[in-house]
Amino acid sequence: MPPVFYVDPESAAAGQVARWERAQRASDAAALRRISTRPTARWLVGGSDAVGDEVAEYLTGASRAGQTPVLVTHNLPQRDCGRQWYGGAESAEAYQAWIRELASGVRGRPVTVILEPGAVPDAVDKCVDDVDGRLALLRDAVTVLKSTGSARVYLDAGHPGWVKDTTELAAVLRRAGVAEADGFALNVANFVGTTENVTYGHRISDALGGAATFVIDTSRNGNGAHPARTVRGAPSWCNPPGRALGAEPTAETGLDRVDALLWIKYPGESDGACRPGEPEIGVWWPEYALGLAERATT
Repeated sequence: MPPVFYVDPESAAAGQVARWERAQRASDAAALRRISTRPTARWLVGGSDAVGDEVAEYLTGASRAGQTPVLVTHNLPQRDCGRQWYGGAESAEAYQAWIRELASGVRGRPVTVILEPGAVPDAVDKCVDDVDGRLALLRDAVTVLKSTGSARVYLDAGHPGWVKDTTELAAVLRRAGVAEADGFALNVANFVGTTENVTYGHRISDALGGAATFVIDTSRNGNGAHPARTVRGAPSWCNPPGRALGAEPTAETGLDRVDALLWIKYPGESDGACRPGEPEIGVWWPEYALGLAERATT
């Protein structure tokens, strides 16, 4: 049977719903339940040597619920090429140790892993110092995670507005180990509509031989991407106004070669302090989350 993805009862949205209920904000709390009652991904971004324990505890909660959790790794050295995210593991060796510690927490339980958002497209763009080294780390991570015997692993491949040459992108995905993985992921933390991502994914899959499958992040793509390149002096990919929650997470997509629609970016977490008053990247922003929920049509 297709997996049922994990709804974290201790999510930021769940906590916000409880606070708003206590504050007599019943309509806002009801709207935000569109997020708190849906499966979302857990991001692992480094900063802890105990990532294996963190993963084990999270997977235990999912197992008790009879659900499959979704994890995102985002800890490669030189991650994000100096954009909003910064840092990552200090060295290749540190990253390999971190991935192995993470994998130790899986313990044979089902999990879906989205591997290193932006890493492959950044390698295509050659914005990293050592492309070959980066791809070797991704191959190693795929091997380690697949060796758990229960992890489904998807290499991030960007979105339709990023790498236009899908033949080149497919070639880099091969070097990153996509053949050993379960497929690739699209639209992570972006807003591009599902139909455009399906078309783009088919082009990548065809370039890989036609059998590769993929997942799509629909967490915030209900209204598609913002039509302008910039909004109030900042890139339109960063906290754009007027966006909405997209299709609910499911492994029963009815779409050719699409394994799942997922909420990979947590709806309501900031993309960064791109404009005055906006929270730093990854910080929960209840007002933005409420807007996404109120504009949702699914």
